[in-house]
Amino acid sequence: MAAPADPASVPTQAADEPLDIEIVEERMQRALQKKSSRARMSGIVYPIATLVALIILWEIAVDLLKIPNWLVPAPSQVAIMISQKMPLLATNGWVTTKAIVLGFLLSVFVGIPLALAIYASPVFARSVYPLLVSSQAVPKTAIAPLFVIWLGFGILPKILIAFLIAFFAIVINTVVGLSSIEPEKIHLARSMGMSPSMTFFKIRLPQALPAIFGGLKVAITLAVVGTVVGEFVGSDSGLGYLLLIANGNLDTPLLFAGFVGLTVIGGVLFLLIELAERLAIPWHTSHRTTMTQESL
Repeated sequence: MAAPADPASVPTQAADEPLDIEIVEERMQRALQKKSSRARMSGIVYPIATLVALIILWEIAVDLLKIPNWLVPAPSQVAIMISQKMPLLATNGWVTTKAIVLGFLLSVFVGIPLALAIYASPVFARSVYPLLVSSQAVPKTAIAPLFVIWLGFGILPKILIAFLIAFFAIVINTVVGLSSIEPEKIHLARSMGMSPSMTFFKIRLPQALPAIFGGLKVAITLAVVGTVVGEFVGSDSGLGYLLLIANGNLDTPLLFAGFVGLTVIGGVLFLLIELAERLAIPWHTSHRTTMTQESL
């Protein structure tokens, strides 16, 4: 029969040693942080790797198929053109960026109050909302020449065209966000004695912010399109004007360089909106990241 174990030899848990559940939670937290870091890194590495692969394939295809430069330039030729025409691209890019930002800001300052009025007043919604929807059927390229006739070749027509194309997305998303909150939350707030204004700012508006930011991200890309349309119709500067000149001269490398400039401007502005979203509603973005990680 085995002798009983010496009590002094049995390992005991120190008083200040964390409990097993605390150790498990700490390890889970570290694992989640590592997984989140890998997800963020893959979100950067994968698109860059895909872009580099496409550029390499593009370069090889142009070289093997002997495609003429005026038809489709190689990426190396586009890069050379960008380096040679950088002052010209930067000057016209700044003109385009100003029109994009001003048109977008105008769409925000008009679109969000308009959406609030549509949400708050059923009479106003029945009177204005159908007109807004029908106005989107009018092609903006048909209105742009009128703005040029009325306002000249300055920056104002480009701002207005960018506004007309971009603001509708903000209005729709804001109305949807304000209207999509669960009724139970409103009933709970009223039962707790919250006033309508407090309920709006504490519950309804924060719940609508994800939809509002979704509209803002769509609107900034549409503002780029609207500005370029305005520069196509009538302008003496800007990347859209530069694209017209390059197209008329069959300068395809400069044409692609202008495309790259517009892509960079649109991408940077989109990322700035996304950064503002993460700062304004971190609870929403972190939840979305967690859901994405769990689905991977």
